[in-house]
Amino acid sequence: MDNYTLKEGFMGQKMIVLPESIKVELETNVITRNFYITDIGYYPKANFHHRARKKGADEFILIYCTEGQGKLTIAGEQILVLPNRFYIIPKKTAHKYGADDLNPWSIYWMHFDGLMAQSLFDRYRSNLNKYEIVPFDSGRIEQFNQIFQILSSDYVMPRLEYANILGLNFLTSFVFLEIDRSLQVNDRNDLVDGIIDFLSNNLDKSLKSDDIAKEFNYSSSYLFNLFKKRTGYSLIHFFNLKKSQKACEYLNYTDLSVKEISFKMGFEDPLYFSRLFKKYIGVSPKAYKEKQSN
Repeated sequence: MDNYTLKEGFMGQKMIVLPESIKVELETNVITRNFYITDIGYYPKANFHHRARKKGADEFILIYCTEGQGKLTIAGEQILVLPNRFYIIPKKTAHKYGADDLNPWSIYWMHFDGLMAQSLFDRYRSNLNKYEIVPFDSGRIEQFNQIFQILSSDYVMPRLEYANILGLNFLTSFVFLEIDRSLQVNDRNDLVDGIIDFLSNNLDKSLKSDDIAKEFNYSSSYLFNLFKKRTGYSLIHFFNLKKSQKACEYLNYTDLSVKEISFKMGFEDPLYFSRLFKKYIGVSPKAYKEKQSN
């Protein structure tokens, strides 16, 4: 049996436990079956908040602490929970947690499950050494409040679908914290960002790896390895992909011929351009143009 303590509740607390019938719908719905929320809440300054589950919970549990502190024990391992930290408790795993008596925590929490839930937890577990501090983000809290508002208002399936899609986004902002953080950093001095800008601004030119290396005063091998590690693409592969995407714009929004677009993309041979376009886009420029006009 679970042991649960809430001494007269907390000022400002809020929580939602979805009815079992709704959980069944979410579990089978084609949109939500991969990820769905079953319980969600916020406990501010949660004096005397304690929870113990000897057999664990039927779902995974996200706990995000924004102030105060508490303790979390999972399978016998005790963790001190401090502000700007988050943890995911695996399903069906014995655990207990509680607020500090002198400095009780404020936590946002969410129970979730679905076909991809275990994989998300595995990704979280593989990145545990990267999760030091979660910078406070008002946008993240606004998103939580939006999810909560939808789940507390009605149970019309399209709204539930939308709330759970938002919930997945909320969770992945934690699980993929390093990526989420890097996307928010607007450091235009970053070398790879600079290369991407340079390539994007020179789609009309024919550039080789050595030309790009010369522009940034690095060896081509160094730039190649750095760029591929960051983007997953080689420099020239990325450059040609961007050329093909730009060509799509010309095919969509202008009356330029394939030959004219080929020249604008820095290709002297329209046939070579057409082969390259098909390689990246999947169809020839002519077929792409015809498809857009249908």
